[in-house]
Amino acid sequence: MKRLHVHVSVEDLSHSIRFYSALFASDPSVVKSDYAKWMLEDPRVNFAISTRGREPGLDHLGIQVETGDELQEVYARLRQAGGNVIEQGQTTCCYAKSEKSWIDDPAGIAWETFYTTGESTDYGDGTGENGARVAHGKQAEKQTACCAPQAAPKQSSACC
Repeated sequence: MKRLHVHVSVEDLSHSIRFYSALFASDPSVVKSDYAKWMLEDPRVNFAISTRGREPGLDHLGIQVETGDELQEVYARLRQAGGNVIEQGQTTCCYAKSEKSWIDDPAGIAWETFYTTGESTDYGDGTGENGARVAHGKQAEKQTACCAPQAAPKQSSACC
């Protein structure tokens, strides 16, 4: 069964943990000095926050799968959707070992598709991820930490 993944960059981890714990009526399943994650069943989501981004807000969205077969199914959907699929392969990111790929949606939001294969004692260094597209629709050089986008200039636009 697939699970939606949402990763949000935050400025104050402790304050954000209190907020999201109240919102979800649940404590995080993982807490580190720079990262927290809730594996919720209702709604079925892997919701993560970290201080790794340069700009607070949506970092990226994703689909987490539970098997290698599901991963291949979602990879086929990515290819069908079109765009530049960046196959990262095996990596360590967000205190987990995973196989993953990235694609930007038409609005420029980065989507990560991944299968977690184990835990890690460190956040990860972003190896293999340097070419991955990041949120805000900009191709950016990655910081040395994985999942940490460069800040993109804000576009001013009229609302609605």
